[in-house]
Amino acid sequence: MDWKLLLPIIVLQFLLLIIVLVDIIRRDSSRIRGPKVVWVLISLFLSMFGPLAYLIFGRKKY
Repeated sequence: MDWKLLLPIIVLQFLLLIIVLVDIIRRDSSRIRGPKVVWVLISLFLSMFGPLAYLIFGRKKY
């Protein structure tokens, strides 16, 4: 497979990870479901699915 086809996916994954990590750091712990450290680890180790899981399930809506 050509690396040029994978480049947009890699960039998207990296940007999503950065957005989620910044959100976890800035957001108050009371507005996150579960410990921040757990969400950081999930986001780092589950590549694309970790950040998406945090955005869907990790943040509390007010």
